[in-house]
Amino acid sequence: MRNEKVNNIALFGMMTALAFVLSFLETLIPFNFGVPGIKLGLANLVVVAALYTMKPTQAFAIALIRIILAGLTFGNFYSLVYSLAGGLLSFAVMLIMKKTKLSVMGVSMLGGVCHNIGQIIAAAVILGTARLVYYLPVLLISGLVTGFLIGLVSGILISRLKKIKSIKGEK
Repeated sequence: MRNEKVNNIALFGMMTALAFVLSFLETLIPFNFGVPGIKLGLANLVVVAALYTMKPTQAFAIALIRIILAGLTFGNFYSLVYSLAGGLLSFAVMLIMKKTKLSVMGVSMLGGVCHNIGQIIAAAVILGTARLVYYLPVLLISGLVTGFLIGLVSGILISRLKKIKSIKGEK
């Protein structure tokens, strides 16, 4: 029992650190399609994997800690607010949809789309204009594409993490 608890704490710490490192790596990648705000969302690999291999509260904590750390380290107040709005909406939708028969890839794609919707809502509130809705189709397409890629890689990561846990005899 004690070893399982220690293993869970260690896994939580490693997943949080990995999410933060992936956030940092993403700042180094010159990923520009001429549209501001489009990102790969590499840290979401960890969040999606945690959602399927850890307790929901742990997965949520990883997402929240990563958003706050990355926002304070690499961003500004507004990027932190946008990331929080997108990340919280995305996580809530993924948590709900995980309980359906939707695949990991489908859950991830919905998460990508909802992340962008959350950011647009936050930006519209902060800027006091609904005109940003015109920007939404581009962000929805990017959310689907990046969500697909993150879901694809997350599926592989999840299956490997589950194999490791089954070898150790954990649930």
